[in-house]
Amino acid sequence: MQFKDVVGQQAAKEGLLNMWHRDVFPHALMLAGGEGTGGLPLGLALAQYIFCTEKTETDSCGACVNCRKVSRLEHADIHMSFPTIPPKPGTKGMSRLYITHFREFIRQSPYGTTFEWLQHINAENKQGNIVAEECRDIIDTLNLKSYEGGRKVQLIWRPEYLGKEGNILLKLIEEPPKDTIIIFIAENMEDILPTILSRTQTVRLAPIHPRDIADALASRSLTDPARAAQVAHIAMGSYTEALRLVRNADNDLFPGVKDLFNNIFTNNGLGILKFADEWSKAGREQQKNFLHYIIQLLEQAIRARYTPDTPLTLPDAEAQFVRKLAGTKTTFEAFQKLIGAITDTMFFIERNAHSKTQLHALAIRMHYIVSNKQIPVE
Repeated sequence: MQFKDVVGQQAAKEGLLNMWHRDVFPHALMLAGGEGTGGLPLGLALAQYIFCTEKTETDSCGACVNCRKVSRLEHADIHMSFPTIPPKPGTKGMSRLYITHFREFIRQSPYGTTFEWLQHINAENKQGNIVAEECRDIIDTLNLKSYEGGRKVQLIWRPEYLGKEGNILLKLIEEPPKDTIIIFIAENMEDILPTILSRTQTVRLAPIHPRDIADALASRSLTDPARAAQVAHIAMGSYTEALRLVRNADNDLFPGVKDLFNNIFTNNGLGILKFADEWSKAGREQQKNFLHYIIQLLEQAIRARYTPDTPLTLPDAEAQFVRKLAGTKTTFEAFQKLIGAITDTMFFIERNAHSKTQLHALAIRMHYIVSNKQIPVE
């Protein structure tokens, strides 16, 4: 994994490289960002950069012996710990027992979630943990000499799963052996022991910019550029969510949105009924994606109206639609009500409410909102 393979996070990459080149790199680092922001890929890219023998100012070479070993997650001086489950009753879950599975999982899904990892090892409803024995194993391993005579790197993915057992690592974190770097990769800072946080230097990962998500999806041939741009705005800064949306959606959402708003603004009852009928036949996830996409366009319309100098990161057709919507007489309060109505509908659809009824009612509510009329109450 090279830095160029990590989606977005340019500020974090530059910050890490700056610390490295200034020779002020911390011996205990916390990469902290929400699900899908790329903490694990960034940690792996950083480890590869550390071991690369032909590194440039901005990235590892990707071709030297060390880079090839790290890319296969087989470098002898990279040690990895992560949540596991007991392999059988009466035993403890240890990362070394699952390392082959973890390598396979990362090769397949570098942006995979902890839940997906635990399902990969058939955890079912079992709770993953990083147990006390794992912590002692980390200490013993890092106190050995490096296998190849250089640095040692310890990656700990999801330190939230350490629990109070993490206190075992405090002395190691505070005073690690020479040439040892410990990289924690976290999502929920509030679930990490304060004693660990106080001994690490934190680099926070921001939600990934929609442009970076769209570029990654399109350049990796995961979908076409227009669909990539739509997905990028729905994904809310998570490349993991973007990948899920691409897998679960097989059509362009924008024509449906455009038709819906045309019917709403022209009070086309038959068109509204047709909308509800057609989208009720789509899967629940696709319905949620469609409604989420409408919310994103409405939020862009608010920005277009009140901060017109801010560029729209949308394809031309969607940008034109958003500007046109921003130019209507729809008030700010009406935009808020539209978003609220759509959010309510998503809530009910998630809970298996009758989708045709919900979608038909939503379109009618939206017409009344943009027309600034009160919905009749019997």
